[in-house]
Amino acid sequence: MAKRKLNCYIYTRVSTELQLDGYSLEAQKERLRKEASHRGMRIVGEYSDEGKSGKNVAGRPEFRKMLADIKSGKDNVDYVLVFKLSRFGRNTADTLNSLQYMEDYGVNLLCVEDNIDSAGASGKLMISVLAAVAEIERENIKEQTMAGRQQKARDGLWNGGFAPYGYKLVNVDGQKSKMLVVDEEEAKLIRLIYEKYLQGMGVNAVAKWLNENGYTKTVRQNGTVPNISAHFVTNVLDNPVYCGKISYGRRRTEKIDGTRNEFHVVKQDKESYKLYQGQHEAIIDEDTWYRVQVKRKKNAFKREKTHSLLHEHILSGIIKCPVCGSSMYGVVNRKKKKGSDEFYTDMWYYLCKNRKMVSGHLCDYKKHIKQDEINAEVIQLVKYVFCGENDMKDQILKKLGSDDSLSELLQEKERLTKEHEKLDSKKSKQLRRINELDIDDELYDDLMKTYRAGVQEINEQIAIIENQMYQNDLSIENAQGENLSAEVYKRIIDEMLDHIDDMPDSDKKLMMNLLIEKVEIYEEKQKDGRWVKSVQFKIPLNVDGKLVDTMFFDDEDTENSLSNEKHVETVCLLSRK
Repeated sequence: MAKRKLNCYIYTRVSTELQLDGYSLEAQKERLRKEASHRGMRIVGEYSDEGKSGKNVAGRPEFRKMLADIKSGKDNVDYVLVFKLSRFGRNTADTLNSLQYMEDYGVNLLCVEDNIDSAGASGKLMISVLAAVAEIERENIKEQTMAGRQQKARDGLWNGGFAPYGYKLVNVDGQKSKMLVVDEEEAKLIRLIYEKYLQGMGVNAVAKWLNENGYTKTVRQNGTVPNISAHFVTNVLDNPVYCGKISYGRRRTEKIDGTRNEFHVVKQDKESYKLYQGQHEAIIDEDTWYRVQVKRKKNAFKREKTHSLLHEHILSGIIKCPVCGSSMYGVVNRKKKKGSDEFYTDMWYYLCKNRKMVSGHLCDYKKHIKQDEINAEVIQLVKYVFCGENDMKDQILKKLGSDDSLSELLQEKERLTKEHEKLDSKKSKQLRRINELDIDDELYDDLMKTYRAGVQEINEQIAIIENQMYQNDLSIENAQGENLSAEVYKRIIDEMLDHIDDMPDSDKKLMMNLLIEKVEIYEEKQKDGRWVKSVQFKIPLNVDGKLVDTMFFDDEDTENSLSNEKHVETVCLLSRK
């Protein structure tokens, strides 16, 4: 009978778009295809991550897709071929975990250039050693790269990334690195921003003035809109490159506490990064830049509330603009009484954040929506959904408080543990039989072959059980987290919703943020006094036996809708109060 041809995947990766010859994607693929052909393997899938770091699995979508395909068993694959182990991963824990995951589904790893096959015991040992070496190598590359960037900064050269707005990167004769050269068209906007800011405008005011007077910026790199945002103005004012300096360490990549291999970029204080004299031409003079920094620091304090100290915009950020879909935020209309130092009663409104285009996007929805009206309507709707006659509260608590799934998972864990213990005992007996074999017995070879085959079969069963136990532990952890959420929501519903009318605004805001994902409204107040079109909740609602997260209040025929009759009744109750 002909031996089945082995199926394999090939995986390639480069960490930069410009990879050295011999390590490029095409070079890796060509080498792996030849190796597969030489070994008589059939390539049934190719996966490639371009410009992806090997520091963890999360940042490599093609690698994760390959693991998912291995789990599904759709190609009945036997091997994964990689050029070198460093292409498979540069983090020891991730490399070994990924390898173990593959082997749980009967798939081995072949590192062609390293000549390592994980199917053998020596191959697993070599992979463990080389994985640690690859991680150390990655750290060394990182340190060397950062040292090189700092040295370029010391030399006054641009040390990586896109050219800042107002400049372009140009190859200059005699220079190994590209130089920053002023783009005069873009530089006009930079100078104007500094000028307007020092004339007394704030960051938002500068952005608004520029947009209202027809100024736009060139759309380049990852930009999508030509309008000028307050964020863009801030970045221009804070960047020392415009006064002829090169900075190093303005942003640092720091590990997120409590995680493995998860990092985020943290902006550093001005006092903690270094400035070097650049070789490029400045767009504004140093005196102007430092005067701006003094003003920026002076304005960088948190302004304390002096009026309506107990008031909170309880739906700020939750209400969405009916025109552009962006969040709406709270504002106050505060006026002094004529000829007096006293103020009229504050009037509070919700406005679309894009109405002034300080975010770079313009929205023409200028309507001021009274907070009292829409706050009261949403609160009444929440009370109806969770505490009304429809008994929704009891249904939700029953659903959230149910521990049936957790109980089943714990029972499954107990079953898997017992099954694992049985297999361990069975394996021990088989090994004892092997140890007790008499080498002079004429049946020794046959018995040894039979017993070893039995041990191999038990090992495979143990591997399957251990993988099931691992998945079961993850499911239990998730279920316990869900039960914790259930307890939190029970407390919210029992302690907060029942006393919502007596709560301070700060507690109402907390409750709304915990319960509600977003509130969609009409552009105009409806004839029956309604503003709210739909409410999307953060927890599932049981509606006629179906779990839904969004309630609609605009159409009786819409699925998961609250009848207009009930909604109108609620609004009428509000008006009477």
